[in-house]
Amino acid sequence: MITVDEVRDYVRDFPRSYEVLVRGRIKFRVGQIVWLAFSRDETVMGFAFPKEERHMLVETYPEKFTLPSQTDMRFNWVHARMDAVEMDEMREYILDAWRMVVPRKVWTAFSAAPEGDAVDPEPGSRSGS
Repeated sequence: MITVDEVRDYVRDFPRSYEVLVRGRIKFRVGQIVWLAFSRDETVMGFAFPKEERHMLVETYPEKFTLPSQTDMRFNWVHARMDAVEMDEMREYILDAWRMVVPRKVWTAFSAAPEGDAVDPEPGSRSGS
């Protein structure tokens, strides 16, 4: 099972991303936009995902993914069961979720950086935890 600490370690150097605790839930934001969040019991992870593709994802992999609550259907969001998804697969979803909420120049600079090098193309912007 993927843990919050493993995800936290993976996203630690994502430019402009920071962690917050909201009503007992761990969330990651870029600015005021929540792009990654965990249930209180840390068994479900919600993340940014294109609205037009989420029904296909949930229908294709119902054992791994679920739709958000009815009130959250207006957002680009989907849920993943942390015990059903492998870390390599989850890394792809997490990276894509972060890319949805940052400018293209930020994620292209980050993607072009050598592994392990954190890049923030705009000095002074928020990054880390």
